[in-house]
Amino acid sequence: MTALQATQEPTGGVAGWAIELMEKLGAPGAGLAVALENLFPPLPSEVILPLAGFAASRGDLGLVAAILFTTLGSVVGALALYGVGAVLGRERTRAIAAKLPLVKVEDIDKAEDWFNRHGPKAVLIGRVVPIVRSMISVPAGVERMSIPLFLLLTTFGSAVWNSLLIVAGYQLGERWHVVESSVGVFQYVVLGGAVLAVTWFIVVKLRAKRSPSEKVQ
Repeated sequence: MTALQATQEPTGGVAGWAIELMEKLGAPGAGLAVALENLFPPLPSEVILPLAGFAASRGDLGLVAAILFTTLGSVVGALALYGVGAVLGRERTRAIAAKLPLVKVEDIDKAEDWFNRHGPKAVLIGRVVPIVRSMISVPAGVERMSIPLFLLLTTFGSAVWNSLLIVAGYQLGERWHVVESSVGVFQYVVLGGAVLAVTWFIVVKLRAKRSPSEKVQ
């Protein structure tokens, strides 16, 4: 019996489904689970990622492979939602979302408001905000945000978030499920770090622009 099989009895639902994927596919299975989590937000990464970390701690998955494949899954899922927004536009996307059982129009509106307030950096910061983490890709697609920039910010934000939760599950071992109840703390820590990073980037850019003008004076 593998470590994942040993956890299946006390878990169920999403955890049981994620366990089955990882048993069959290994690290790519964890990546597939996360890709689907992006497309269907009610599937919580707060369960999938720590569970992947626990599997890595028992040798069922490689730790680095789990991080790489789950990050790839996040990017693939985000890019799919970007495509939906770009192809369908705002109104048709909202109309389709209203008919889907696992998606709320309010979630798309929340992500759109977040994107309008924060611009492209919303894609980076939004990766650690519940619901927005998945849905932020839709308004980015509607607004036809630069795809290279979208991929860069999504990859970086996803890698940070996934690494934190996977490593937490790896360190906690059989107590991996504690991460789900403590995920709010993780979100605030990563969100704070992302805000500081964006602020630092803006300050550096502003200083770089001022320097030539100061020399001219």
